[in-house]
Amino acid sequence: GNQEAGEMGLAAVPGRQAAFRQDLSAAVQYARAVGCPRIHLMAGRVPLGADRAAVADEMETTFIENLRYAADLLAQEDMIGLVEPINNRITDPRYFLNTPHQAAAILEKVGRPNLKLQLDLFHCQIMDGNLSRNLETYFPLIGHMQIAQVPGRHEPDSPGELNFPYIFELLESLGYSGYVGCEYAPKGDTLEGLGWLRSYWESRGLRHGGTSKAAE
Repeated sequence: GNQEAGEMGLAAVPGRQAAFRQDLSAAVQYARAVGCPRIHLMAGRVPLGADRAAVADEMETTFIENLRYAADLLAQEDMIGLVEPINNRITDPRYFLNTPHQAAAILEKVGRPNLKLQLDLFHCQIMDGNLSRNLETYFPLIGHMQIAQVPGRHEPDSPGELNFPYIFELLESLGYSGYVGCEYAPKGDTLEGLGWLRSYWESRGLRHGGTSKAAE
């Protein structure tokens, strides 16, 4: 979509199917060029002036139609499509996809194995909390994880609501082996903002880079 025009994706926006397909084709070309196997398929916003409840069914129908099209296209490239719930309490009041529960229900209706949940714990905590149970419940659907402290959306070791050492251990116990995206706004510069990761590695008996001291 056109962000300058206030769009945040098009996948669930009625009447924009052709534009969605055109943008998806371009995204696949970029992903292929850089060797990225996952593409975030952004749902988009409830149209300005529209009542969310009044347009919910039409937007979900559009979303399902576009996700099926995307899944079939991505399967040809051996790629995975991701859908991410974004909170509508702080970040984007008009975004259509807001909770893991809503995302899971839509993914079930779409019925494609190469579509997964992109779970950002920042948004999940704001909308629903109950992170341990939600991680356990939706773990089979998760294709990518993202983190940020709540409510400031800064580094995981900044003051806030979430206990990230506990969350990381829970992910390990569940068998998560994918990437964890650091989608936060550093308080300082990027490298300084990664100091929490060095401290976390050391607390787990690991050297920088995640290698075991014993192994070395």
